[in-house]
Amino acid sequence: MKQYTYLLIDFFTVIVPFMASFHPKLMFWKNFKAFFPANIVISLAYILWDVWFTDRGVWGFNPDYLVGVYLFNLPIEEVLFFICIPYSCLFSYHCFGVWKEKNLRNYKTDLISVVLILLSVSLAGFFYDRMYPMVSFSLFAVLVAYLAFVLKPKWLGQFYFTYLIMIIPFLIVNGILTGTGLDAPIVWYNSEQIIGLRIKTIPVEDVFYGMGLIGFNLLLYEGLLAKRSAYSLNLV
Repeated sequence: MKQYTYLLIDFFTVIVPFMASFHPKLMFWKNFKAFFPANIVISLAYILWDVWFTDRGVWGFNPDYLVGVYLFNLPIEEVLFFICIPYSCLFSYHCFGVWKEKNLRNYKTDLISVVLILLSVSLAGFFYDRMYPMVSFSLFAVLVAYLAFVLKPKWLGQFYFTYLIMIIPFLIVNGILTGTGLDAPIVWYNSEQIIGLRIKTIPVEDVFYGMGLIGFNLLLYEGLLAKRSAYSLNLV
């Protein structure tokens, strides 16, 4: 049973949001044509990043908690992570939009964005010689800067709110993956390639890594939704 641990984490992360996607008041399934193309593109990018870091020994995986099936030299559970986590988060984002769309999309986000950018740039610069913080904070700073001051989407406040709420289940999942409650971590990190500051067992970089993963998925997802909406209007 131990070898199914990571796979079960993926399964329980996504099963409830997936079933709830067909609820008549939520109807997230209608957005599958936007979610899955967006997710495939971003997942491929993050898988390449994952392969690179795994090959360089920045992080790795404990075979005791894996079923032993590999894709792109990564455990199949790790590949599924890039589908299950974004699905759950974008489903939650969709729900918050259904319930509180006007309030969430009216939030002022400039100050939050500036703080996130300055923090990310500072940490990337200070830890430029460590691969995980340098890459993750740099990419995150570029993402937030583009969203906040170039694209300026109406959904940015909804994104920040969603991640603020989802950070709790995200930390629970990452906590288990990094060893909380287990005899050993499922995912281990090279101490020479991270900052070393942890939230219990979770490297602090994971918080920004996760937010970047969701943000890039949302960027493409919302873009595809907007194109679909524009196309439908043209048909009227």
